[in-house]
Amino acid sequence: MDRNDLEHRISNDPSPVSAARELLKERYTADAKAFRQGADVRALVHSRADTIDTVLRLIWNRYPFASSEDIALIAVGGYGRGELHPHSDIDLLILTRDGIREEWQDDLGAFVTLLWDLKLDIGHSVRSIEESMAAAREDVTILTNLLETRTIAGPDSLRQYLSEQVYSDDVSTDRDYFIAKRAEQQERHKKYGDTEYNLEPNLKGSPGALRDIQTIGWITKRHFGLQNIADLTRFSILTEEEHQILYQGETLLWQLRYGLQLLADRNENRLLFDHQRALAEMLGYRDEGKRLGVELMMQSYYRTVLALAELTDVILQYYDEAILGAGDEDDIQPLNKRFQIRNRYIEAVNNQVFAYAPYAIMEIFLLMAQHPEIKGIRATTIRSLRAHRHLIDDAFRTDLAVTTLFMELLRTPHDLDQTLGAMKKYNVLGRYLPEFGQIIGQMQHDLFHIYTVDAHTMRVIRNMVRLNRAETQSEYPLASRLIHHLPKLETLYIAGLYHDIAKGRGGDHSELGAVDAAAFCERHHLSERDTQLVSWLVENHLLMSMTAQRKDISDPQIIHAFAKAVPSQAHLDYLYIMTVCDISATNPKLWNTWRASLLRQLYIEAKRALRRGTETPVDRQEWVRATQSEAREILHAQNMSDEQIDRVWDTVDEDYFLQDSTVDIAWQTAAIIRHGDNPGPLILIRDTRGGPSEGYSQIIIYMKDRVALFAATTAVLEQLNLNIVDARISSGEGPFSISSYVVLDEQGQPLGVDPARKERVRKRLIEELDDPEDYPDIIHRRTPRQLKHFAFPTEVTFSNDTVNQRTVMEVITPDRPGLLARIGQVLLEHRVRLTNAKIATLGERVEDVFFVTDEHGGPLSDPTKCQALQDALCKMLDDIQ
Repeated sequence: MDRNDLEHRISNDPSPVSAARELLKERYTADAKAFRQGADVRALVHSRADTIDTVLRLIWNRYPFASSEDIALIAVGGYGRGELHPHSDIDLLILTRDGIREEWQDDLGAFVTLLWDLKLDIGHSVRSIEESMAAAREDVTILTNLLETRTIAGPDSLRQYLSEQVYSDDVSTDRDYFIAKRAEQQERHKKYGDTEYNLEPNLKGSPGALRDIQTIGWITKRHFGLQNIADLTRFSILTEEEHQILYQGETLLWQLRYGLQLLADRNENRLLFDHQRALAEMLGYRDEGKRLGVELMMQSYYRTVLALAELTDVILQYYDEAILGAGDEDDIQPLNKRFQIRNRYIEAVNNQVFAYAPYAIMEIFLLMAQHPEIKGIRATTIRSLRAHRHLIDDAFRTDLAVTTLFMELLRTPHDLDQTLGAMKKYNVLGRYLPEFGQIIGQMQHDLFHIYTVDAHTMRVIRNMVRLNRAETQSEYPLASRLIHHLPKLETLYIAGLYHDIAKGRGGDHSELGAVDAAAFCERHHLSERDTQLVSWLVENHLLMSMTAQRKDISDPQIIHAFAKAVPSQAHLDYLYIMTVCDISATNPKLWNTWRASLLRQLYIEAKRALRRGTETPVDRQEWVRATQSEAREILHAQNMSDEQIDRVWDTVDEDYFLQDSTVDIAWQTAAIIRHGDNPGPLILIRDTRGGPSEGYSQIIIYMKDRVALFAATTAVLEQLNLNIVDARISSGEGPFSISSYVVLDEQGQPLGVDPARKERVRKRLIEELDDPEDYPDIIHRRTPRQLKHFAFPTEVTFSNDTVNQRTVMEVITPDRPGLLARIGQVLLEHRVRLTNAKIATLGERVEDVFFVTDEHGGPLSDPTKCQALQDALCKMLDDIQ
């Protein structure tokens, strides 16, 4: 059946629903196919609106009220602009001159019901002209919808009259409307964290996205009384270049939204992981070297919304002056021959300043740093800046005046992250430092790096700046003390700026970044000593976090090796601060009290090692003897005899005395002695705090050694929604073992904040572990939605620790419920003993390190057994659903 036949059926058949659905499906399918073949998305968006217009008009004209001059069907909102994506809402206003007549009521009810039967996303209201005006006065959202209207059916004179009223001061003044929409935008930006860089951005609501473009259009229409956003070019508020930025940015966002709704088959505006890869493929983004197509697509998105955010600044500032500042006398404060402050915005004294003094491109940002009262850059100066950015070339980058200004900016006490952020926003930083320009908008498609590389870098700088403030002392107590002892903060900031600069190039980004950092230092005339420090920090910025999170830092030899890699106490101080700022800027969930404690412990032990000197390694046996001697003194003070102490210590291996402080060892030993011959498990739970934000809960389990104890214990702890971050099992020759687990709650806090929960945990462990026959089955919880989109094969690698006579087994696998318990089960089946574990969950990725031995306490020396264990682990973990 052709289109004319379908339209005839819609107009005349008693039941037109099937014909209308067929027409809609025909156009939907044709438009979707055209989109996949690269058709103009603007034509398709308008085509969808035209198709809906046709169906609604044909249905409307079936009813007697359609011939009246006193009622009309009006498209409002986005549909009123003639824009509809595949599953967009269709907003309608049934507009009457004076109200609903009695003879229309049944037919209008039938009309609306028929629209519902079509299963369209219809939003409708029925109002008279006066009622519409009253509603617009009360609700700025309704007013906004009525700024963009089209008549679908009925007399257009009703809509025209309503529009005249809506654009009048009787409904809302220009000033009131601007204030309301600006506040609405600020609240929406706050909802999305005031950042363009969301991992799963909302194509409508996120900063710089479609709603910001629409907000500009609405304010413009209300201010000038325009009927078409294209008419913006008739006014001086936009240059041709700015209009192109707006047009091209909107086009890309429309392409993303159109394809997203086709994939989701619903009105979806969130660019979820579920659809990102498929959307990138649909839009023609292909992998380039080590860069995934989806990462390239997201970089296009981020760079686009960043440009739109700059443009929004210009336009809204124009309206701020034109609407709110109309008639006010300007407050002008001269700064120098080139710049002045006008109404708290910095501006060039004339638009040719950057042409005859290119170094002023850098100077303007230094002045902003030196004058915190400045709110931003005036719109005319932003435009001039944009017009002269091409002057930032190699000669500009090596100009002594420019490099001196940039170094002065780094040394000026202020919110450096905000100044660098402004330089990035106006595309100055990426031009001045081309290597930084390469990482703007660059993302990694995972759940660990939840910010683009440039956004993460800015957060690192922000953290460094915040350490100078009193309010950070409780959050970062050690770092906030050390920051005041650093001789030169600018070297820290440069290292922060360059630590991830080489990501995405291939190769080791730390080594490549160190080369770039050294070149920066030389170009900016830093001393050889400062250059070496910055390069070393960039090259080794992961050293401390990797050592703390993946190695046994209770082992004196690990501490010695780490300290040997650190040239001086100053290097250690810089590295510690940089590590803290880097981790807490990577992912808010990554920085927790346990990681804080690990880093603090590593820092303190390395500081001691540097004081002792790193030429002579620590004697392991001497360390054990010293620990035992100190712990024994504490126990003697509690009236514990040597016989009682030795009875406990004879059941554990010497690694036990490398793990904890002497106070902890004494505490555990005393509790075991008091427990006596009680056959049930001894469960001890205690919070440990190294500072206000550096704490964790330690669970000690002393009981008869069971082959499945690790698997059973981790299963119980996971059922209790506890996050296991560290595990140690100390088994000796006797029948008992001492297991230690470090846990945090769902918020990354110790259990001490909830004493009742601590007691529930203790009782549950006693109940479940008392009888091996009662060991619970592994709990099967649903895998979170986001994790399903980051599946990758499990990797298991082995290496032997010859000093400690054990094997280091590293497991890299997607995060899944019941993971540790399953690993424990596989180790049990292969008769492999676990002595220690370092647990690290990085977004969707688990990187756990297990220290294991064979059943006789030696390293795994049989390659065949290692291969079998590796195969079993991979199969077990990759089969988890």
